[in-house]
This record gives sequence, C-alpha cells and structure tokens, in this order.
Amino acid sequence: MAQSGTPTPDGQDLSISLARANVYTLAVSLPLVGLMLLAYLELSPAGFVPANTPTLPASLLFLVLLMVGILAHEAIHGLAWSFFGRLPLRRIRFGFQASTLTPYAHALDPLTARAYRIGAVLPALLLGGLPFLVGTIVGSTPPALFGMIFVFAAGGDLLILWLIRGVDPRALVQDHPSRAGCIVLPPRSG
Repeated sequence: MAQSGTPTPDGQDLSISLARANVYTLAVSLPLVGLMLLAYLELSPAGFVPANTPTLPASLLFLVLLMVGILAHEAIHGLAWSFFGRLPLRRIRFGFQASTLTPYAHALDPLTARAYRIGAVLPALLLGGLPFLVGTIVGSTPPALFGMIFVFAAGGDLLILWLIRGVDPRALVQDHPSRAGCIVLPPRSG
C-alpha cells in the first residue's frame, strides 16, 4: 500500500491505515470533545448538575441509542455519498472490520471531492453537533453527551477531511477500499 500522499499510477493516495486512523482520531477528538464539555458547562442554562444514578431502563435506552447512532453514522455516510455523488445506493457497501473494531461505509465508485467531503462531515454535524447544540441550549445533559460521543466517533472522518484539505472540490476521488481516506484520481484526458 502506498503511504498517504504518495502518487500512484491510479492517482494520489490520501489514506492511512485504519489502525493509525484510530490513534490519530484520539488526537483530533479528545481536544474537540474537551472544548465541547467546557462550552456545555459555560453555556448551558443548567450548568453542571450532578446526575442522579441512572436507572437500568435509562441506561439500556442510552446504550440502544448509541448502537442506533453507530448504524446511523454509517448510513448517513452512505446516503450522502449516494445523493451528493449521484451514485446508486447499491454502489455503497457497509460493513465492519473486526481487527480494528471499525464499522464502515464505502463508496464503490468515484465521486467528486465535494460530495466525498459532504458525506464525511454529515455524521459529525447531524449526530454530534446538532444534539450537542440542542442539549446545551435547553440544558439537558443526555443529548449534549450523545453529541459529544458522536463528535468523538467522527474523529476519523474529521481526520480524512484534513487529509484531503488541498484537493479541488471538482476532482474525482475513489474511496479507499481498506484504509481511511481516498485516492485522488488523475484528471481525465480527452
């Protein structure tokens, strides 16, 4: 496999291994979630209110919502790539890489860097930013916590956005089949 940024006959590889992506995700996500926590404590009308010991049903509900959120995260990637990249949904693959405990959505066909970026950022915004914002505004810890967890979970996506920051939005990219990131395809001649 080519190193990130290495030109290949098929284009420029802007990907990293899933194991490395998981490590870098911590470096991206932890400070961001820390800032979110500080913002919640400062801006929430409730401020910091120690939570009562959660009941078993409430804890189970939160775990179910987290599992649904994980599935929704990948579904949002796939649906966004299908819609903005004008790909049939059957050209999006979903799965789970057991060795790195990483769920994934994978676009089988090239799409524009713009569509790729939209699909990469939407889970962070919809499952992270939006619940966090609502929880902070109304002073409710559960949605704010849910949002922080899903911003943390989107750290790899934010890392990918960083990897492709210099790519022209109109350039065609191919989602890497086994690594985090993509290959920027050479311009079509003709």
